[in-house]
Amino acid sequence: MARSTPVATTLAQVAERVLGAPLPIRLRAWDGSEAGPAGGPVGVVRSRRGLRRLLWDPNELGLARAYVTGDLDVEGDLYAALALFWALQREAKLSAPRLSLKEKVRMFGTAARLGVLGRRPAIPAAEAVLSGEEHSKARDRDAIAHHYDLSNEFYRRVLDPQMAYSCAYWTSREPGYTVEDAQRDKLDLVCTKLGLRPGMRMLDVGCGWGSLSVHAAKYYGVEVLGITLSKEQRQFILDRLDREGLADRVEVRLQDYRDLDEEVDGQFDAIGTLEMGEHVGAGNYPVYAATLHRMLKPEGRLLLQQMSRGATAQGGGAFIETYIAPDMNMRPVGQTIDFLEDAGLEVRDVESIREHYLWTVQAWAEELESKWDELVGIVGEEQARIWRLYLVGGGLAFAENRMGVNQVLAVRPTPAGSSGLPRTRAELLAHKPVSEEPATP
Repeated sequence: MARSTPVATTLAQVAERVLGAPLPIRLRAWDGSEAGPAGGPVGVVRSRRGLRRLLWDPNELGLARAYVTGDLDVEGDLYAALALFWALQREAKLSAPRLSLKEKVRMFGTAARLGVLGRRPAIPAAEAVLSGEEHSKARDRDAIAHHYDLSNEFYRRVLDPQMAYSCAYWTSREPGYTVEDAQRDKLDLVCTKLGLRPGMRMLDVGCGWGSLSVHAAKYYGVEVLGITLSKEQRQFILDRLDREGLADRVEVRLQDYRDLDEEVDGQFDAIGTLEMGEHVGAGNYPVYAATLHRMLKPEGRLLLQQMSRGATAQGGGAFIETYIAPDMNMRPVGQTIDFLEDAGLEVRDVESIREHYLWTVQAWAEELESKWDELVGIVGEEQARIWRLYLVGGGLAFAENRMGVNQVLAVRPTPAGSSGLPRTRAELLAHKPVSEEPATP
């Protein structure tokens, strides 16, 4: 290939040989040259280092590293750009490269002429680097700290005022209806399915920043024990409880679920666990399910909200597991139900709310973009770019049914088989809070 050939043209030709299909987006290289279809998103290769990352890691992780560091960027709609590549795969046009030795030698020569060859670039500082046995207590603490201890100020600006960091429940199409409203409706739905009433005790496993714990105590009059592995989250909740006068009704501990003891803590009338199960791991899920079972009173209810993936792709993916949630594990909802029932719980209701997560992450992404400079000032540009890719990619996965999310309602039946549930689902969902105003002790 002639030395005078524009870099973008060269890169486009190489990419199309590797993809086995035409480039779905336009490409711009560091010399300003462009190639590929016009009128849509533009992939920008800002430096030779970006290509060097892909030579060392020609996979999802290599692309993520290049994007996170800014060596690779997208001008225009990132969601649309990712959707075009996923469409290639979905239509079976994107296949693993089958390059002959001659092609590989030719590509090596092209890389040499472009000045791309060299040492592996340093990995981004934001990558999770964990040690120890997977899903040991110490490693799980480090994994949770990597994501959730990022910055309370960052999360406060991206999430709703309740700091609910899980799929919301969108019950209205009105223009003034916001993610804050949808998160409130989700919390009410959880409390309704749990049948919470004054005098009950609820366990909140993986309580996050306390949105469910506080909501249940304020509006349903229950006493709550919340547990988390994040020091930042626990301190946020303690400060909020003091401000709202709820410290006598909500206890929050820095505690692993495996350390819960029914002999010490007693059993609970209800357990809520919102998007905690993804962090447990496949090997430990039977222990998790058994813990939920033994901490419930007979006729006690469990509401588990959890993301799911297909049987052949149960992890979070290279990007998610490296930058967002190390050691994450998702599985088909049917496998989760099997784990719960094997532990002695009876699953009574399963509701898919997959599309609701698309709307939720879109709302978070809008907040991220509208406060971009402020958020970069808090966590740095590398972390902000991680979150941009995380939210856009996650939204697309939910939109295309590559990921799902479900609310699973289960009970611990009595030895005689009584569930304590109302006769119909309509009766179950008719349960209302004590008051629209915070409940009194």
